[in-house]
Amino acid sequence: MPKTTKRMAKSHAGVDSRKLHSVDEAVKMVKSRANSKFDETIEISMNLGVDPKYPDQQVRGVVALPAGTGRKSRVAVFARGPKAEEAKAAGADIVGAEDLFETVNGGKIDFDKLIATPDMMTLVGRLGKVLGPRGLMPNPKVGTVTMDVKKAVSDAQGGAVEFRVEKAGIVQAGIGKASFTEQQIRSNVKAFVDAVVKAKPSGAKGVFVKKIAISSTMGPGVRLDVGNATAQEG
Repeated sequence: MPKTTKRMAKSHAGVDSRKLHSVDEAVKMVKSRANSKFDETIEISMNLGVDPKYPDQQVRGVVALPAGTGRKSRVAVFARGPKAEEAKAAGADIVGAEDLFETVNGGKIDFDKLIATPDMMTLVGRLGKVLGPRGLMPNPKVGTVTMDVKKAVSDAQGGAVEFRVEKAGIVQAGIGKASFTEQQIRSNVKAFVDAVVKAKPSGAKGVFVKKIAISSTMGPGVRLDVGNATAQEG
């Protein structure tokens, strides 16, 4: 049996996929089983009681994770004049207007997050076919179309995570690294779950949060007790 397979089998041992755990228990289990040679990403998946094909059942937002993501994103900003200078001062990796448009339109996308000031959206909108499929189109709902460029750049580079419900009613995201402390992972789990709960759409009926699970990149999924995970404290 290959080493990777043996390691995965060991990490999955003793995990009952049906058993519910408190956030504390689940974090401890996931962290202790992240034994790869690389720093595994801690991931969360939430099954929601919505049907995304209906406009009033869309779930989308952004959350600033207290402990960050453990990964520094490359950030590009569409802005001119003082706002362009603000973006550069805030540490944006790429700042531009028509020049950046030509670069992106030509297929060169050397960034993970894209921010734009409102006045630039007429230009940026023309890049829909390039940015849309990659999930990079700026959107005011998640704070990436804004005049507060400094905050947007800071959030994008550090701990801000966007979430959006997928076809099957699932929201998932990376919320940290296995090298984080248990407390850091717990605080990020709580922050993410809280943000999704607050983003409950008007069209959602019945139980909104059906299942929650966390895992590491190579580890097993560990189910959380929804009541414990959605509590405001703990």
